[in-house]
Amino acid sequence: MSGEEVPNRAESSEARAAAVSDIQELMRRKEEIEAQIKANYDVLESQKGIGMSEPLVDCEGYPRADVDLYQVRTARHNIICLQNDHKALMKQVEEALHQLHARDKEKQARDMAEAREEAMSHLLGSSSPTLPQAFARVKSISPGSPASIAGLQVDDEIVEFGSVNTQNFQSLQNVGTVVHHSEGKPLNVTVIRRGEKHRLRLTPTRWAGKGLLGCNIIPLQR
Repeated sequence: MSGEEVPNRAESSEARAAAVSDIQELMRRKEEIEAQIKANYDVLESQKGIGMSEPLVDCEGYPRADVDLYQVRTARHNIICLQNDHKALMKQVEEALHQLHARDKEKQARDMAEAREEAMSHLLGSSSPTLPQAFARVKSISPGSPASIAGLQVDDEIVEFGSVNTQNFQSLQNVGTVVHHSEGKPLNVTVIRRGEKHRLRLTPTRWAGKGLLGCNIIPLQR
């Protein structure tokens, strides 16, 4: 993370906090307007339950005497004005929420991009594990042989065969000695196959073919 990213993140957090505060203020004003609208409707309800559209004159065209016309007209006027204010305020709330969500979405995308960049940087910066050096290679394998059954494949490079490894390997006679003394006993065999290390269990056993393994191993030039 660069030194410039810390102030940018702080500014982004402050901007979001300010946006949330603005939305909270808008919601407070919304509740106040709704309370005022209700209060004015209560005034109409107290005047014989008169609403927003009932006539204020009697059947003969004279002003009604059973209601306070001034209160009714004032309440109706207030309700219309407050409803217009409420509509405009709700539009402001909607726009503010949209901007906040857009800011959050942008921040999420930026955070994901930074996380991917950091992961890629870590991946590229980390050194690949070094594969052990092999001392022999499998030249051929007979089908159905102990080597084939164990999963050994042609061109596998052997880095461990029982007690024989790169450090103590001198000749294929070392492998032959281990095989001879391990008839019927599983041996740990480690090979490199297409750049990957594989661990196998190979049991030298008498079978229909020649030898106890059924494979041809050749030493690698070191």
